[in-house]
This record gives sequence, C-alpha cells and structure tokens, in this order.
Amino acid sequence: MEKSFKGKAIYNPSRKAGEYSYWACNFYVGCSNGCEYCYCKKGLLKGAMGGDKPTLKKCFIDEAHALKVFEEEMLMNLEELQKHGIFFSFTTDPLLPETIDLTIEAIDKCMKYGIPVKVLTKMDFFNVWEKSRKKQYLFPLLVKTELRHLIAFGFTLTGHDEMEPGASTNAERIEAMKKLHEAGFKTFASIEPIVDFESSLRMICDTSDFCDLYKIGLMSGKKYDRKDIRKFIEDIEFENIFNPIPIYFKDSILKQAGLDRNELKQYLLTQQCVDRDYNMFKV
Repeated sequence: MEKSFKGKAIYNPSRKAGEYSYWACNFYVGCSNGCEYCYCKKGLLKGAMGGDKPTLKKCFIDEAHALKVFEEEMLMNLEELQKHGIFFSFTTDPLLPETIDLTIEAIDKCMKYGIPVKVLTKMDFFNVWEKSRKKQYLFPLLVKTELRHLIAFGFTLTGHDEMEPGASTNAERIEAMKKLHEAGFKTFASIEPIVDFESSLRMICDTSDFCDLYKIGLMSGKKYDRKDIRKFIEDIEFENIFNPIPIYFKDSILKQAGLDRNELKQYLLTQQCVDRDYNMFKV
C-alpha cells in the first residue's frame, strides 16, 4: 500500500495487527472478556485501551456520530476497501452486547457498497445477536444468500476458558462457527495466542470441517522452544493432510521457529501456507 490512512474509525493497521488486515475499524476501546493475555492491557496501551468494559472512543460524540464518521471515511477509501475488505476490531470484541449494535450497522453500510467484512470475536454470535437492539439490520444479511460471501466470521480459539472469563466458552464459539459456516458464511479461526501447543492443535482439529482459514500466532512476550514449534507445525500438517486448509503463520511463530516464509512452504509440502495478502473472499 503506497500510503497509510488513519481516520477516527477506519485506518491501516501496522506491525502485528497489519498481519490480519490492510484495513480495520475501531469504534470502542476496552473489553469485558477479561482475557489474561490481552495485549491492550499491557505496556503503553494499558491506560488508553485496557479498560474492563467497552467505551466509545473519545473522538466520537455518540454512536450516531461514530456511524456517520465511519461512512464518510468508508467512501473516502471505497475502492481500496472493496479490494481488501475491512476488519472489526483490534481494540475490543466487536460482538459484545455493548458493541454489537454499532458493529451491525457498520456492516450494513459495508454490504450496500460491496465491501467484504471480517469480524473477529470470542462471543457466541447467535446468543448476543438475539439480545441486540439492532438485530433487524443484520437479518437481511443472514437470509440473503447473495450477501453471505461478503462476510467472514472469525473466532479466537485458545482452548483455555479460564483465561477468558468474560467470553463465551471455546466450545460455544466453535458451535457458532459451525452454524455460520453451514449457513454459507466464510469462517476463520485465530489460533492466537498459543497458550500451549496441545490445546491449539485441538482447536484446529475440532474446527477443520468448517473453517476456511487459520491464522496462527504466539503469545506476545513469551519464549517457546524451537523444537516444540516445529513439531506443532508438523502436527498441523499431519492433521490436515487429507483436507488442507489455508493457514497464515504469523511472523512471531516463524521467527521463533527459525523459518522464513519460503522455507516454511518447503517445510510443509502438503499444507496450504498462504501469505499476508491472502484473500479468503476470492476463493
């Protein structure tokens, strides 16, 4: 991308976040999932984004203003967004009871302009949606087949409910993921952070029949044994040998494994290793 854009709602994420999407939207900061490993609750981000409940960003007057700003910035970058899609969200869970309404309205705007949307959550989508005040906005998206190819629902899966006390259980997320995939939506799984390799491999095995893309990364600041990482990669290949699913290994895992991306593709002869710019909407 030749130049970066940083608006109040829409922007080009960088560094680790940039491995998830070229474009992203953040309406809120703070989150009620209470994840022990949350990067927003550490270091320089702690004071600004690490609250225990989501709050609208200070640059917005209210949700109506946030949606207005979103649409203005969306139209400013329409061609790029139609090409790359937009990701919700890096500074909160976009499908919390407090955030889902504005997220749904923003998705509705994207659908009108043919912009692909990726939503990453730790919540049971159906349970939260049933309680949403704005559920009518998403109803057409759920019933119109021609819109489903533009929406990808992603679920963070660690296998450790005790570390995510405010979130839906991993089992509930997996069930929601299965239902959405069966309904015709794209689905992806964020196997990040890896708390332990056994749990992460189990999450992959439990979702391989209804997942269109895996994104895998390590826990920020944690050192792993190189041999354990390489064995984990080999175990993934073995599990998916008859049903290869595209996988993006984040830079963090490659660095600690001592592999570059070209070596990885040689290392896994049968696995579909994809690059950062892989577009799951065009498959």
